[in-house]
Amino acid sequence: MRTSKKLAALTTATALVTAALAVAPSADAALAQPKAIPHSAPLWLAKTKSLGHASASAKVSARVYLAPRGGLAALAATATALSTPGSSTYGHFLTAAQYNAKYTPTTATVKQVSSWLASSGFTVSKVAAHNQYLSISGNVRAVKKAFGADVDVYHHNGATVHAPASALKAPTALAANVLAVTGVDTSVQKVTPASAGPDAAPPAGFYNGQPCSKYYGQLKSTYQADYSTPLPKFAGKSLPFAVCGYTGPQLRAAYEGYTPLTGSGVSVAIIDAYAANTIAADASKYAIQNGDGSYAPGQFTQTKLTPFTHTGTGPTGCGENGWYGEETLDVEAVHAMAPEADIHYYGASSCYDSDFIDALSLVVQDDAVQVATNSWGDVEQNESSQNVAAYESVFLQGAVEGITFTFSSGDNGDELANTGIRQADYPTSDPYVTSVGGTSAAIGSTGSLIFQASWGTHKYSLSSNGKAWNPVGYLYGSGGGNSALFPQPAYQKYVAPGPARQVPDVAMDADPTTGMLVGETQVFGTKTIKYGEYRIGGTSLASPLFAGMTALKIQNTGHAFGLLNPTVYSNTKEFTDIVGSPRDVGNVRVDYANGVNPSDGILYSVRTFGQDSSLTAHKGWDDTTGVGTPNSAWLAAGPAPAS
Repeated sequence: MRTSKKLAALTTATALVTAALAVAPSADAALAQPKAIPHSAPLWLAKTKSLGHASASAKVSARVYLAPRGGLAALAATATALSTPGSSTYGHFLTAAQYNAKYTPTTATVKQVSSWLASSGFTVSKVAAHNQYLSISGNVRAVKKAFGADVDVYHHNGATVHAPASALKAPTALAANVLAVTGVDTSVQKVTPASAGPDAAPPAGFYNGQPCSKYYGQLKSTYQADYSTPLPKFAGKSLPFAVCGYTGPQLRAAYEGYTPLTGSGVSVAIIDAYAANTIAADASKYAIQNGDGSYAPGQFTQTKLTPFTHTGTGPTGCGENGWYGEETLDVEAVHAMAPEADIHYYGASSCYDSDFIDALSLVVQDDAVQVATNSWGDVEQNESSQNVAAYESVFLQGAVEGITFTFSSGDNGDELANTGIRQADYPTSDPYVTSVGGTSAAIGSTGSLIFQASWGTHKYSLSSNGKAWNPVGYLYGSGGGNSALFPQPAYQKYVAPGPARQVPDVAMDADPTTGMLVGETQVFGTKTIKYGEYRIGGTSLASPLFAGMTALKIQNTGHAFGLLNPTVYSNTKEFTDIVGSPRDVGNVRVDYANGVNPSDGILYSVRTFGQDSSLTAHKGWDDTTGVGTPNSAWLAAGPAPAS
């Protein structure tokens, strides 16, 4: 799915997302005054050669996204003003009904665009709710007639695909009414969960290897599990065994400082793919067993977007079961930080961009939450600029309604080892979401933070004779760095380096070595299905932790924030800057070779702290932890909206 080819830099976010598809009301006028749709030619065309024209009768299924009335640039300006403290309109958010009345594309626009597409040979099979997009079907011949571009065959990312050979063209008459066209480029574009390490394997059964510590530093790695065979020191020191997984009470104590705030009256959305049938029972059992309190009736709800159009684990599949663990982590992490906040889970129909856009759109149209956490993404290189436009229109609608979107920053550091080039992930790099990076968090016996380090891990395996630690190399770490898609937003100036959007914005615990304990129904062996608990990490953990903590801030202030970043960057003292060397260089981790018990052997490794590819933590904003981790000051009441 990922490629090692260089990413061609895109232009500014405004140019990217406000480009409109120009259309005319008749077929004869369709190409009379052709205008290129900016960025509609795939970025990867310059790196490959056409294998020839696609058959004129080859089928094409696409979406034509309609722009909000007034254009996306005006909507972005409104969303920013509503979310910026000190603005005359700060906090004056709209309801979904008010948004639709002001910004939703009109029925007349739908008719004009539909007529043009139909006259070009397309069938309009669906008009999405609130006129967000038109689903169209036709063939390559219709693409040529409507958009004035050939569709060629290419070999890209290991697959044979169809794509426009040049920018799509359309007339100018309705240019302000159409936002983007997706689907003419048939490259597979899907996202993956940002949970890291072999811990992320469930629902296949997994148990933490023993010994592990109940709190940071409880057990030293002096001996192996048999308590008689010595383990070698690392850098002259017997390191602590990794924690078994922090629980809600430990995480609340470390970050929230025993606040009486609970998230009561606040609602948090979680968006992932698919939906686990056992999540309600699993989350309830976990909460009761680990000190998070039971769920009140109606506190947790789940919406499945159907039909599930892509399943399986093949090259074009999504690995449906693998998303169940992601949902489990997100739900239990939000509840851990905000035990009385309502949680609404939205399960996209697949891991493909179009289905995630649909899920996010339902969140903003429901308009029932103040925070929406997302623990998924892909590298910027793989994103279509047309998909970016569609995503951003939803983020802006959410911001206008007062909804904060948080996204995990990724688990592959600068992505160099993963893709061959240094790059950020998307959607976390979008300037209208809050990007959450990762730390390694040492929580002691009293719940206090002994130290924090940026999350970046090198692995060392125990030698066959048990007397040395052999280097394996870089394993994973907090995603971050320069965006190639967006210029630096105003809220980052004078805090983060320019000229591009920089990620992440903030950070919380993400290291699997210092991860969270979660509980989930899993399959053990070939037949045994039962509830089990295991440790998990990744920025998939950091984003819901931050969303839950932000729910407490919303409870205390009594108002939503919309785009959160202007508040974050104007209040950096409410975040703990992650600098300096950690007290320990790492931990010793114990894993069962079969993932369940020691019958097939035990594996020992050292997992280091603060070694994240080319990304480094330093004083002030940095590309692993942003402005830092929220402390108890983040929960204090901030400026209220003007009356």
